[in-house]
Formats: sequence, C-alpha cells, structure tokens
Amino acid sequence: MTKLKDLTPKFRHVRMLLAREKGHPVGDAEEGYDLLAPLDSEGRLDAAEWKLHQTACRVRRFRSGEEDRIGRLLRKPGGQWYFDYAQGDRDDEVGFRLDEERFVTGEYVSIPHDGTMHTFQVARVEKP
Repeated sequence: MTKLKDLTPKFRHVRMLLAREKGHPVGDAEEGYDLLAPLDSEGRLDAAEWKLHQTACRVRRFRSGEEDRIGRLLRKPGGQWYFDYAQGDRDDEVGFRLDEERFVTGEYVSIPHDGTMHTFQVARVEKP
C-alpha cells in the first residue's frame, strides 16, 4: 500500500459536500465524499498519474446515520471514472462526466446514488 509520504505532488485530498437539492435546501455538510486522487494543473483527474498509482486513489463516502463506505477510484476502458466499494459492480457509483469535472473549490460535481443524480460542491482541495 502506498504511504502518503510516497505520493506524487499531483495528489490532492478533495472534500465534496452535498449541494442544495430537494430535501436539503442549504445542502448538507454531513453528506459527501473525500477523494484522494492526482489532479492536473486545471484540477481535473490525471489519468496518466492515476495509472501509475491506482492503489493510492481512494474514496470515502460519508452520510449522517450511515457507516462510511471506503472504496477506490477506478476507470473503465474508454475512460469513465467510478467509485468501487466492493467486489462486483452492484455498489459502484459512476460519476457523471468525472473526466471533464474540475475539482476546484466551489465547483460542482454530479454523482448518481440509488438511481438519483446528486450534486456535490467541492468544499476544499488540499495536499494530503
């Protein structure tokens, strides 16, 4: 397993929080994702760097009242990014155009869960 001190300078810890939506008029700071992944100079996922350090790319989904889900950031042939939490694909969360998203503070990222698209706002991006 890769240690934090061994990560390349492109790696960032990204915190995304549920943005405003029906049932959450001001969003929800208790629901979101923590992502550890390499980003390019524009804040996009760096596929070349990911390929070299796949085992270090992690995701944690957190929600109030639920246990955290820990998984990996993976990429399908063809370039579609997804979060993988367990063996098989039943629990995978495929990001909506994650290859185009910019993980920059204030930007929005869409991730479907349980058949519904949810929008998350990037709350912070920092070195791990």
